[in-house]
Amino acid sequence: MNNLKKGILFATLFSSLFFIGCSNDDDDDDLIGNWVKKSAFDGPARSSATSFIIGDYAYIATGYTGDEYLKDLWAYNSTGDYWEQKADFAGVGRSSASSFALNEKGYVGLGYDGTNKLKDFYQYDPTTNSWTQKTDFAGTGRYGAVGFQVGGKAYFGTGYDGNYLKDFYQYNDQTNTWSIVNGFSGNKRRNATVFIIADKAYLGTGINNAVYQEDFWEFDPATDVWTKKRDIDKDEDDDDSYNDDYAIVRSNASSFAMNGLGYIVGGESVRTIWEYNPSTDLWVERTAMEGASRTDAVGFAVNNRGFYMLGRTGSSYFDDAWEFKPTEEQNDDDN
Repeated sequence: MNNLKKGILFATLFSSLFFIGCSNDDDDDDLIGNWVKKSAFDGPARSSATSFIIGDYAYIATGYTGDEYLKDLWAYNSTGDYWEQKADFAGVGRSSASSFALNEKGYVGLGYDGTNKLKDFYQYDPTTNSWTQKTDFAGTGRYGAVGFQVGGKAYFGTGYDGNYLKDFYQYNDQTNTWSIVNGFSGNKRRNATVFIIADKAYLGTGINNAVYQEDFWEFDPATDVWTKKRDIDKDEDDDDSYNDDYAIVRSNASSFAMNGLGYIVGGESVRTIWEYNPSTDLWVERTAMEGASRTDAVGFAVNNRGFYMLGRTGSSYFDDAWEFKPTEEQNDDDN
């Protein structure tokens, strides 16, 4: 091959690579959603904390620093963008606990204290800033379970007690009792995530025996029925498949819902966020988390605003906090 042909070939290959690189950048730029850094968490950096929402406040409790299992409680004022420390959690320090809010009270239970898988359960009253121990969870001691309240009913389920689990229990705060709820046909898992839209709960992701879970479920508390929705896997063998571009499966992710849409963000070694529309049962990717990738973070929505914070990457623990604005274009200069 003469020098002229070599030069033309090199120029063609270089142009092709440059075009591909620019195309990928353009694809990233086309994603909608803006991440805005908020007031850093005032407590120690941590992973595996748990959260619940009461009024204008998001409460974050427990977690792990890499050296210590924590029992502190912090309230985030979403309108003022500041933190207040509250009364310490009444149980032992722990990570991977579960929680929900019910009738203007917060509830925290389960988790792992470095030795034991726990099943104790506590109520937090924000009016008195005090904790009260309640009836132990009726299932086995476990960690990595989901907790949620939907339609005025509160639940703990799934998790890991030495085995991967798929059972669900409902808590009645009037009688201070637990009852098993039948009917979940999904796979066993730990470290799944749940968000709530229009009095329905949506559960997905998580891991079972080193396998990321692809099934996705809707729960209606009015009928106690779980309904399987479209899988969240990536099917590269079917060109006509709705989910050819999906990359949603993960473990230790966080989630929240706002404006009738659900969001799953982060997890092990990923920064991406996906938006779920319950009317179409389809997902769309949005602008990836602007901060460091992380696992075991906290996600919540308060006053129809979505937040994502804390977590870890390897042995590095974070105390940063971010708000996600799904309809804005990413602005790198607003942080």
